[in-house]
Amino acid sequence: MPGILVAHEPRWEKELMKVAVIGTGYVGLVTGVVLADLGNDVICVDNDKAKIAKLSKGIPTIYEPGLEELLKRICAEGFLTFSCSVAEAVAQSEIVFIAVGTPPSEDGSPDLSAVTAVAREVAKAIKTYKVVVNKSTVPVGSGDLVANILSSSGVPEALFDVVSNPEFLREGTAIQDTLHPDRIVIGANRREAAEKLVDLYASLDRPTIITDVASAELIKYASNSFLATKISFINAISRICELCGADVADVAAGMGSDSRIGPQFLQAGLGWGGSCFPKDVQGLIKISENVGYEFDLLKDVTAINEDQVKHFMSRLESKLGGFAGSKVGVLGLAFKPNTDDIRDAKSLVVIREILGKGGARQRL
Repeated sequence: MPGILVAHEPRWEKELMKVAVIGTGYVGLVTGVVLADLGNDVICVDNDKAKIAKLSKGIPTIYEPGLEELLKRICAEGFLTFSCSVAEAVAQSEIVFIAVGTPPSEDGSPDLSAVTAVAREVAKAIKTYKVVVNKSTVPVGSGDLVANILSSSGVPEALFDVVSNPEFLREGTAIQDTLHPDRIVIGANRREAAEKLVDLYASLDRPTIITDVASAELIKYASNSFLATKISFINAISRICELCGADVADVAAGMGSDSRIGPQFLQAGLGWGGSCFPKDVQGLIKISENVGYEFDLLKDVTAINEDQVKHFMSRLESKLGGFAGSKVGVLGLAFKPNTDDIRDAKSLVVIREILGKGGARQRL
């Protein structure tokens, strides 16, 4: 497929599509619910029977503003069902999303074991043509990996296409981000497969970028790593402000008013955490190393981020005259507002540091 294209105007008369979403974490569940809300017939799959039992009753397994109300309504309308069977979901669907976790391995590279396991299960169930979509954040080459698994499992190449469709949702605003994305990225090696996804998202009427699979895979890592770089940059500026007496909020406002820079992600603080930025930045560093490029800039971005909370704790300890015996209240545990996700939250680092240096434990 030639370079990046802007997709054609949406075809509002598109027919209902049958979609399977494998994995019901943040990405999978929100994707499934929103696609069902758009009028598609969606089945979400997970191997956790307890989770599927709750979701089948319209009970969300994660906290996300607006999710519970939307889930209950869509389930009642019959557009969304849940199952533990990959085979059942694949058999009745024309588009199959893989939306399972890709946590970092010990060396920082994404762990693709869940993706490969699902691909093998999908391969067993393919009898008619399917578009298999990597929705999980996966490194460059993962589309080829899934395609090779399908082929080596005996699925004829005429019966599938593997497409990359990275997500850009933010926890706390995931529903709105999925309904009103800045852009939709579709990576495919055949136009026919890309058009299938264009039709699926047509009613969103959002800018759509169509490119090859490898470019789409890299767009997600590059986007998150750039945003992480902005956060580390303003935190580095905050350190300079401390030393020279400037106000970092004023500096950020001055920078952000430049249309080339923008105000987003220029709030100085303890640094980035959560489930995406840490693993995606490290993932891009590993991708770069694998192709022979040392991404020193991102390594410095990571180092600044790690040092920021250490610097804050050092200042706090100095103000208190030491943590031993001190009672310190921590307001908020999640890594950002409007979510219950505490993965890689800076609050946990703060709590461990205080307790490790003798801070008083107190149960409320």
